[in-house]
Amino acid sequence: MARTAIPSENLLAATRHPLLAGGKRLRPALVLETAALFRGQDPEYVQLTLSGALAVELIHTYSLVHDDLPSMDDDDLRRGQPTVHTVYGEAMGILVGDGLQTLAFEVLLSGPGSAERRSEAALVLARAAGLCGMVGGQVLDLEGEGHTPELGRVRAIHEKKTLALLEASVEIGAVLGGATDLQREALVRYGRAVGLAFQIVDDILDETATAEELGKSPGKDRSSGKLTWPACVGLEESQKEAMRLVQEAREALNPLHTMDLDPAFLQDLSFYIVDRRL
Repeated sequence: MARTAIPSENLLAATRHPLLAGGKRLRPALVLETAALFRGQDPEYVQLTLSGALAVELIHTYSLVHDDLPSMDDDDLRRGQPTVHTVYGEAMGILVGDGLQTLAFEVLLSGPGSAERRSEAALVLARAAGLCGMVGGQVLDLEGEGHTPELGRVRAIHEKKTLALLEASVEIGAVLGGATDLQREALVRYGRAVGLAFQIVDDILDETATAEELGKSPGKDRSSGKLTWPACVGLEESQKEAMRLVQEAREALNPLHTMDLDPAFLQDLSFYIVDRRL
């Protein structure tokens, strides 16, 4: 079936607004670099892995658009610019998020390359983004506002709301690259450790960084009564846990060295997780 144009110029502009605003692009980088461990640079492989990277970024951006809505985290700054709903209205913010989510699966499931790998990657992505992943994490986050900080509850929120998609990014790269079951398991362990470290550092930066450094409003978690890692154990212990998780992530990659694979980029990326601003 032929593609048709987006029916509204306003919708197109509102959709481009969050997608082209910049950001770290960490999740698509994880897809691409994980897949690159296993395959060459033939055109079909490139298109296959690019579709996975784009799909992950589309899901991530949709989640940010919806998280920023007045009924959610009610934020007016994201990636250094006004949030979608502040520019285009709340209804358009909801619809842009809906459109980005569905576009992610269209991109991932269409085009050249292995249909079997595409469908497996789509399943991984759907689980990470759905009721037991990001959506469930956002619900736990909203329900936790104003509660006494407790580390088990915070971990549960982080594992679903943030870790799930970061872990899925690595796993999707492994699937699209054709990793074996053992290789995939090692990479998933890496993704879980990196994902939790990333969110702990986000919690730290919310209390210590400026709006210019973050690209979003700092101090919002504390003012909103959000449950964060530093609220449970303090900044110093949070930093120590993030570093411990980085070491755990690096160690998870050790089996790949015995398989004649070189995960140097993924190892270096784990250090970026704990030493970043934008």
